[in-house]
Amino acid sequence: MTTSPAARVEKVAEANLPTEFGPFRIYGFRSGPDEAVVLKMGEVAGDDPVLVRIHSQCLTGDVFHSLRCDCRAQLELALKMIAEEGRGLVIYEAKEGRGIGLLNKLRAYELQDAGADTVEANEQLGFEADLRDYQLPGDVLRYLGVTEVRLLSNNPEKITALEAAGVRVVERVPCIVEPVESHLEYLRTKREKMGHLLEEF
Repeated sequence: MTTSPAARVEKVAEANLPTEFGPFRIYGFRSGPDEAVVLKMGEVAGDDPVLVRIHSQCLTGDVFHSLRCDCRAQLELALKMIAEEGRGLVIYEAKEGRGIGLLNKLRAYELQDAGADTVEANEQLGFEADLRDYQLPGDVLRYLGVTEVRLLSNNPEKITALEAAGVRVVERVPCIVEPVESHLEYLRTKREKMGHLLEEF
């Protein structure tokens, strides 16, 4: 295990990870109670801005292929785009349900089934609409020698947060996937209540 004092982040593991998208190197990072897994392809340190996706864990979408959200589709799109370039990073944070945790996310699903949107459901459970911060991804990027990124995201808050953490976002690369009927309201809520940069549909 190695720690970067300047970045306050500890690398706890590192290994090869062959995937259907191509060969990656997988890392485990920890900073206090926060944890993240990082998939790295190619050399990422240096002056040339690297393609980066910061992805919050979504068990229901990423693993069980839920169509309540577009999480898995965005993750797969990011992996494909990084593989096409032969260089990039996916930072996969343990921030289920925008930071409220898995079981609370399932409670939020119940409220959504009763008519609440994703923001209202989190608030009815006593949480903010989004509890995530992006200090750990910023620390991880600096640990890996990355100071400038092309960020794969539709969320402008990630740009602001990364730059506050000392990483320059030179380009926002849209991460737009084909919407399906079952998550149209989810996407509308992200656009209208959370400011995500999504087109009308």
